Amino acid sequence: MAGLGRTKISLPTQLASAFSFDRKFAFCFSSSNGVVIFGDGPYGFAANVGSAPNVVYDSKSLTYTPLLINPVSTASAFSQGEPSAEYFIGVKAIKIDEKVVSVNTSLLSIDSNGVGGTKISTVDPYTVLEASIYKVVTEAFVKASIARNITRVDSTPPFEFCYSFDNLPGTPLGAAVPTIELVLQNENVVWEMFGANSMVNINDEVLCLGIVNGGENPRSSIVIGGYQLENHLVQFDLAASRLGFSSSLFARKTDCFRFNFTSTA
Repeated sequence: MAGLGRTKISLPTQLASAFSFDRKFAFCFSSSNGVVIFGDGPYGFAANVGSAPNVVYDSKSLTYTPLLINPVSTASAFSQGEPSAEYFIGVKAIKIDEKVVSVNTSLLSIDSNGVGGTKISTVDPYTVLEASIYKVVTEAFVKASIARNITRVDSTPPFEFCYSFDNLPGTPLGAAVPTIELVLQNENVVWEMFGANSMVNINDEVLCLGIVNGGENPRSSIVIGGYQLENHLVQFDLAASRLGFSSSLFARKTDCFRFNFTSTA
């Protein structure tokens, strides 16, 4: 295990100090493999079709949103007044198929007790939503799924909302289900979740919405989990206190497994 948090003893901070590079690191995970890169880009990926050129991401091609500081530590043991070492971003709204879902917006902010807000987590396998947010998001997702004539089937724990592959076409971005959008600092900065990141294949016949109910009064209202991070390049710019992210690499005909260590051109 490697500590990648916002502390002076974390691996990114120590490596940046030892080798005099920017306090940045990025990761890109897939279901089978992944990579963590310390320092700045550009970041190159081999295309998965024919002799197509590499896909390259740099500071101009990533989308950025501020990293927020939770004033209260989220660790199991901490000193009074110590801020959290975890990574938080500001979600302003949630959309399903481009329609805004009515959520209690006070839950989207971090209060003085360190409760609320949106956390990035590789520890949680799937995205976790506070109970009331979960309710309205899943209701909107089900309504949009009915409009698409997608057949719902029995639940498969821990997932409540599951669907048959019948009448559900595939796309390069996964199953053609309603799109989930997290609107960040403004309408132009959006984290999109297509079928490849929102739906979990249970077997050859069933897939389920990979979002779980976090119950009432969780420490963080939204936790973006590991499955939803897969096949996105995510950069943590600690010096500038911002998070950079790509859209799904599937849209560029590549994936995290194809990170190119030898060339970025």
